[in-house]
Amino acid sequence: MLSRIIAESPLKTLPADLLVGIETADDAAVYRLNDAQAVIATTDFFMPIVDDPRDFGRIAAANALSDVYAMGGRPIFALAVVGMPIAKLPEDVIHAILEGGASVCAEAGIPIAGGHSIDSPEPIYGLVGIGIVRPDQIKANKGARDGDVLILSKPLGIGILSAALKKGVLSDAGYGEMVRWTARLNVTGARLAELPGVHAITDVTGFGLAGHLLEICRGSRASASVELAALPMIEEAVTHVRAGIATGASTRNWESYGKDVDLPAACPEWQNKMVTDPQTSGGLLVACAPASVEEVLAAFRGDGFERAAVIGRFAAAGGVSPRLTFT
Repeated sequence: MLSRIIAESPLKTLPADLLVGIETADDAAVYRLNDAQAVIATTDFFMPIVDDPRDFGRIAAANALSDVYAMGGRPIFALAVVGMPIAKLPEDVIHAILEGGASVCAEAGIPIAGGHSIDSPEPIYGLVGIGIVRPDQIKANKGARDGDVLILSKPLGIGILSAALKKGVLSDAGYGEMVRWTARLNVTGARLAELPGVHAITDVTGFGLAGHLLEICRGSRASASVELAALPMIEEAVTHVRAGIATGASTRNWESYGKDVDLPAACPEWQNKMVTDPQTSGGLLVACAPASVEEVLAAFRGDGFERAAVIGRFAAAGGVSPRLTFT
């Protein structure tokens, strides 16, 4: 909806230095400053998905900065976006949220240089992330090529774990896995931008794996095939989704883009829910040349993403609308 509203705005002529806007549903806007530098700007914020306030702050900050890394850039500073029910929420809880976000920014090597706060009915926290990238190293959704290999850096299942938490059935170990992956910065994106064999990067967030992969397909005018058996998944998430626990967002995701996705005839419902599961601070989805696969996997594993895996391939759409096929 937002893309449609912006597209209908009075400003029809965009500056040539706006290298990435809304055209291909990318993770952030990118504006060229000169031949060697472009600025990346993004923002993301949400209400708590966990009960621990510090964990909430950490997850929200990592999620916001992920968009900078997904464009192939590195963050240089952030602004805090804060909405808190001042009359209801104790000051120490608010402090813990902000401290959690600040700790992730410190891990990224950047300051929180300001921001804005309001009194809101429910807690809201996130960041405006500002980063830099070389104009010739931007990794937008439109870059995937025929024959490219697909690599996913983090396991799926975060939305399912969040749903299990709300139902009171998530184990302590499952909660630990949820926080471990969602609070981990996608720092590898900046290093992958330097590899000529890496052609496109996005991060998997609210639209789930299928939705964000379709954005690359549409931007690149290519179709993709994914092996369900190759997908990395959080084990406890698989247990819960097999038991029928999933988010309402997963259903809405499928309703919005399912017409462009082919699943095996005998595909169980839980696998549909997994590939449409909304991720918070999800993994990077990379399209790269076959010759670059081992280098990409090594970069991920060197940064602690031991579940990174090859999950599929791209193929030219051949003049028809791009499709996503799971096998």
